[in-house]
Amino acid sequence: MTEIDRVLADAPATAALGAALARAILASEHRALLVLLEGDLGAGKTTFARGFLRACGHTGPVPSPTYTLVEPYQFEDLDVHHLDLYRLAGDAELEFIGWRDLGDSVRLVEWPERAPSALQAADLSIALQVDGAGRRARIAPASAAGRALLGQLNVRGA
Repeated sequence: MTEIDRVLADAPATAALGAALARAILASEHRALLVLLEGDLGAGKTTFARGFLRACGHTGPVPSPTYTLVEPYQFEDLDVHHLDLYRLAGDAELEFIGWRDLGDSVRLVEWPERAPSALQAADLSIALQVDGAGRRARIAPASAAGRALLGQLNVRGA
């Protein structure tokens, strides 16, 4: 399977797709993954991340990490880091936010094009775009782990 293309009717559908990915990861042995969230401002990247984190068990607010750059979340069986690279000027600045220390977690990365080296090690790329009143999501794997997760998402109809 090379990719999944889904029409998402609204924000709850975008969050549900994030939740489906979280459930697929929690049901797998994969705990260190790089998930790129691509799309223009307002495309639903943070909404997707919110759905993902809620499915992992987070009950508090899920702020966009635009100003903090990294928001860590720890769960019983999984560590997740939600990153927003919009304010980075390039790859070199990844070191300033502790990128190297985040490798043992699921990293949900918004605006990955701001630090292209982040693209090279991706497991999944999720491109979100506005589509009328809803969104369109294209999920493409870039690793064996990504292909396995994509298969789980497709089986579940996410």
